[in-house]
Amino acid sequence: MHYSGFKVIKEALTGHKGWKPAWRDPQPQDRYDYVIIGGGGHGLATAYYLAKEFGKARIAVLEKGWIGGGNVGRNTTIIRSNYLLDGNEPFYEFSMKLWEGLEQDFNFNAMVSQRGVLNLCHTDAQRDAYRRRANAMRLNGVDSELLDAEGVRRMAPFLNFDNARFPIKGGLLQPRGGTVRHDAVAWGYARGADSRGVDIIQNCEVTGFRIENGKVTGVETSRGFIGAGKVGCAVAGSSGRVMAMAGINRLPIESHVLQAFVSEGLKPVIPGVITYGAGHFYVSQSDKGGLVFGGDIDGYNSYAQRGNLPVVEDVCEGGMSLMPMIGRARLLRMWGGIMDMSMDGSPIIDRTDVDGLYFNGGWCYGGFKATPASGWCFAHLLATDTPHDTAKAYRFDRFRKGLMIDEKGMGAQPNLH
Repeated sequence: MHYSGFKVIKEALTGHKGWKPAWRDPQPQDRYDYVIIGGGGHGLATAYYLAKEFGKARIAVLEKGWIGGGNVGRNTTIIRSNYLLDGNEPFYEFSMKLWEGLEQDFNFNAMVSQRGVLNLCHTDAQRDAYRRRANAMRLNGVDSELLDAEGVRRMAPFLNFDNARFPIKGGLLQPRGGTVRHDAVAWGYARGADSRGVDIIQNCEVTGFRIENGKVTGVETSRGFIGAGKVGCAVAGSSGRVMAMAGINRLPIESHVLQAFVSEGLKPVIPGVITYGAGHFYVSQSDKGGLVFGGDIDGYNSYAQRGNLPVVEDVCEGGMSLMPMIGRARLLRMWGGIMDMSMDGSPIIDRTDVDGLYFNGGWCYGGFKATPASGWCFAHLLATDTPHDTAKAYRFDRFRKGLMIDEKGMGAQPNLH
């Protein structure tokens, strides 16, 4: 079913009797050529591009819960490509370009809103670091603007300029950055994949792998055994637990909880996405008017989708320091998602030592903005057994070779990335 303005008007005039389910609810088949574990944004995008761009068929996506119930529906919706290192910048710019044409590509309104991402700086050293990053972005063909304090004031006069412990000295702006409705991304990719014959199987938990002579032959699930030619794993914070079932027990990742918050609905006040340079706090405003904000991950390993109060206090302190007016807003809801934090803060898209088993993970808390490129590059790897040009650096062996892609310069400490 093709969505259009004409279709909306027609259904409004005829009692909305012509709408069909966005995707099927099929029974799992005995065998597929490709099985993708994880029905989040990355898994669904992988299946979509496998079918659309690489012409593959007999594809299944297995989701433990329901579509949109994991991290793809538990994030702060930010998209950007303002990276410094050569291993990251081309990949995230590829993702940004895919975002810009995504709604037309899969015929679904994902509410892509390129309102800009502004990173504030508060010291001379930080301003120099932003200048370096802006130049690196320009060298990769990415838009960037350096603002002085007055330039920031014109964009966001409500920030704490005059009485701040950390005065705002300027900022780095990427005008093409912004936000996207997170669950609409999952629905759009699910609908697009389903329309190309992909079976999206919900409430289907993977409980084990069948491996014969070093090659994966399928997966054991709560709905029975499903044979597979190739298996791709894209399960975010559950990566360690799922890959351990295949005998891979030492992934270079840790699982941490990241909390996010939404305030009551307010009149438009935040022009785009704003990040605090003196503390880990970032904020934007949703189409419903709520302020959407977050900060650091919880400092200990966890698989729980809930966080602790010290991080809540830290995030709120950062918000009050940057924009004291946020103290007048009431908190509407908060939640937690499980992040798969890699040892250098950058992702992994690679084959494993098990023939036919592929891994996509280690996204830290930046996985949402990478969704289109992650799906495309993982599909490229599954279809061709070669890495995509923009994802060649995201190999497992970089940790053994010392070729870290450490964007924040924090070293091998996942909790700091």
